Amino acid sequence: MSSAGSAHLLVASNRGPLTVVPVEDGDDKVTRGGGGLVSGMQAALSESPDAVWVCAALNDRERALARQAPEGRISELPQVAEALGGEFDVNMLAIDAQTFRNAYNSIANSTLWFVLHRLYDLPTQPVFDARWRREWASYVRFNEAFANALADAAAQGATVMVQDYHLFLVPRMLRDRRPDLKISIFTHTPWVSADYFTMLPDDVSYALVDGMLGADVIGFHTQRWADLFAETAREVTGKDDSVASGVAVFPLGTDPEEMARLGDRRIVDSELRVLNEIVGDRPLIGRVDRTELSKNVYRGLLAYRELLRTRPDWRGRVVHAVYNNPSREDLPAYREYTARIERLAEEIDDEFATDEWTPLVFDIGDDYPTGLAIMRRADVVFVNSVRDGMNLVVLETLVLSERSPAVVVSREIGAAEVLGDDAFVVNPFDVTATAEALHQALTLPQDERAPRARRMRDAAVRLPPTQWFRAQLDALR
Repeated sequence: MSSAGSAHLLVASNRGPLTVVPVEDGDDKVTRGGGGLVSGMQAALSESPDAVWVCAALNDRERALARQAPEGRISELPQVAEALGGEFDVNMLAIDAQTFRNAYNSIANSTLWFVLHRLYDLPTQPVFDARWRREWASYVRFNEAFANALADAAAQGATVMVQDYHLFLVPRMLRDRRPDLKISIFTHTPWVSADYFTMLPDDVSYALVDGMLGADVIGFHTQRWADLFAETAREVTGKDDSVASGVAVFPLGTDPEEMARLGDRRIVDSELRVLNEIVGDRPLIGRVDRTELSKNVYRGLLAYRELLRTRPDWRGRVVHAVYNNPSREDLPAYREYTARIERLAEEIDDEFATDEWTPLVFDIGDDYPTGLAIMRRADVVFVNSVRDGMNLVVLETLVLSERSPAVVVSREIGAAEVLGDDAFVVNPFDVTATAEALHQALTLPQDERAPRARRMRDAAVRLPPTQWFRAQLDALR
């Protein structure tokens, strides 16, 4: 067993609460993480004495700084301490670049993400060969580095909260090193049926499930994902129902005050004016997403095209705004998918656009104010992911929209369970049914639209990030 450290509350995640990149003048640019989830976790950590956030260095500069810092405590470096404000410590792990790339790109993002979102083209993928086994060994080492750092930093009886699929092995590894600790793991992704999960090699599927079962509390966004994990745990371990007794549901919501602060800025107002010049008084179908395979943007565009083709009365009378943040551009499959989305957007514009009407406002970029402007202006919120653990953007748009929006969502996202019958729920693969749902959302009478939107907003803010984090702490303690 490792000797006890001083931290009473620890969070472990691949990406930490800050990013460090070099700039031209030789200094470092230190940026605190954005978004409600990071803010909520930061708020909870800042209330705990001797709290530590353990994360991986994501680039060469972060690795260099982590090696310079005492025991990786990058928060003690002057340029980082100023950005954090001394609220808690950050222990950044300088895991070698090749191990990180293999663990992050090849296993976490190209294997586990694909399994948990059911993205594989099964006639040709996956292939678990000798190369993949070497990459899996890197994932094991990556998790061991986290387990060792947590074991060294944690005080006797401390609470450790592990985040997501990058670190599925950590709870068991940490339990073996420090049986005195209270450990949770939260999975932000969906889960899958046992028969799909067990396409992984037998020893790997067992290691992953057993790794998670090392935690006292295993959290998911919805009951559906929790039930599927329990089924997988029984199948993989061969044990009875009690094997997954620590499984719990914590449906992460959004923080209305944080969203209002982000959406109310002058730069967002400026982007909204530009958008309104294009849209005019037409209803807007708003979509803010990433160019991520699981987000299903391609079929979403097909559904909008089918709406315009089969219901020509909407031509000239509706606009679809799609803002995509680039995702995983270093992976060939993602680059190819992005190019395919762009071609389809051009085809829709060529087919329907007139001098008086722009049917599709389409943008791929890293300009969050543009996305926030779309969220404020949306009459219909549209997300048709193949699969999604929750999809916070739906909830955020409900809070930000100034239009009492209708919602069209995939039945395969956690938010569908949260929003219930007030949303138009679709099969993400059924383009025709999705087009019809868009029509229904656009024609929903105002006297029905407003109370639906109000109920969905209430559901969206029921468990904002700070309360979500504390609910898990309460479950552990």
